[in-house]
Amino acid sequence: MRYSGLLRGMIAGIVGGLAGNISMYLFGAGIFNLLGWPANTSFMIIGDSAGAFFSKLGIALAGGVALGVELYFLIGLLFGASLGLTVGGIEPLRHLSGKKKVGLSILFVEVLSLPLLAAGSLALKMSAASAGLWFSVSFVMHLVYGLVLGMVMCLGQSTDKIKKSEAHDEGTSYGKAKATTK
Repeated sequence: MRYSGLLRGMIAGIVGGLAGNISMYLFGAGIFNLLGWPANTSFMIIGDSAGAFFSKLGIALAGGVALGVELYFLIGLLFGASLGLTVGGIEPLRHLSGKKKVGLSILFVEVLSLPLLAAGSLALKMSAASAGLWFSVSFVMHLVYGLVLGMVMCLGQSTDKIKKSEAHDEGTSYGKAKATTK
């Protein structure tokens, strides 16, 4: 199957993105509790940042927790799906060890989240101290997200499973036709 690696990668990425989002929220809620902040602080900041950003474009959009929840999960699923498609579509990345996939996942999430964090802190006009604290807390939260995403991707894209499925394909008429065309 030509697209099985892409499909497997996308599904593993979406599932990993959802699991990472839930883990990151629970971890963040614990951090915010220790800081004396509400558990939904991430959702408030994301929603208010989006509302402020779109108001600069002349689009009236109410920020707040509801918008923040929607964007939080949408961004998490998109990050997971894009990483899954990337790893599933590039042969050398598909065969990385588990540790390297987890490391790649953490790096991917940390790098891609920086522009979003910067845009949010600028849209909300955070002070330097507030922005520094937000970046620090977000770094740790995204580390958790990337770790969970990478672990799920390892389970979903195990090369042993891929080799077994390719060996199974060779026993079918599709696999025999594929073998004779090589």
